[in-house]
Amino acid sequence: MVRDMNETIKVQLAHRTIREFTDRQIPKEVFELLMEVARRTATSTGMQACSIIRVTDTKIKKEIAGICKQDYVARAPELLIFIADQFRNKQIAKEKDCHEETAKDMDRFFAAFTDACLMAQNVVTAAESIGLGTVYLGSILNDSEKICELLKLPDLTFPVIGLGLGYPNQNPQLKPRMDMRLRVFENTYKAFESYLGEIREYDKEIRAYYDLRDPSKPVDSFSDQVVARLKQRNPKRQEILNVVRKQGFELMVK
Repeated sequence: MVRDMNETIKVQLAHRTIREFTDRQIPKEVFELLMEVARRTATSTGMQACSIIRVTDTKIKKEIAGICKQDYVARAPELLIFIADQFRNKQIAKEKDCHEETAKDMDRFFAAFTDACLMAQNVVTAAESIGLGTVYLGSILNDSEKICELLKLPDLTFPVIGLGLGYPNQNPQLKPRMDMRLRVFENTYKAFESYLGEIREYDKEIRAYYDLRDPSKPVDSFSDQVVARLKQRNPKRQEILNVVRKQGFELMVK
């Protein structure tokens, strides 16, 4: 055990996705604390170009769950959608009689997108440190255009990631992760001669993990999952940049 490991790091190393929650609601003061953590998150050039939609309407929750193709999304006590948001600063500039069009460029889009990712992770770390469970919902991008419609997102905004929060009603195993020697390199990228050879033991770990989690379901190795994922095609996800453009951002593609 590392001598300097603190409680926060212990929580981070024990991260698990929680998909089922108890009926217990998150107290108002706890939610407000998480939002203060969100507010204090690092942000590109101090522009704070992201926002959060707190989804409390049951009907909208169910529609988002349908887009995600995950019923448990509608059951999450708290459902947050993190938004890349250049709309607000564009309006601030406009009221200052500044009408620059740079708010719609890709530099600003990716700054806002990154801000939203950082904020979501900060909220997750804080939430898990006080006993809450979390589930990231990249699946909101199954139909990003519909998400924009449901949440009435204005120009120069875009949904980045969803997050379900609540008190855990399950205790899943810690999912194995790939050895970091395959993911951390010094100075330059390192390519391996045979990745299947390098991950042979990891493939075995993943098979054992899924076998223990649910013996009734087929057991896939990590390498099998990579192939299966690459074979999956979602036309709406493949056309996400068209939605980004529709939301007013200039792709500047040559």
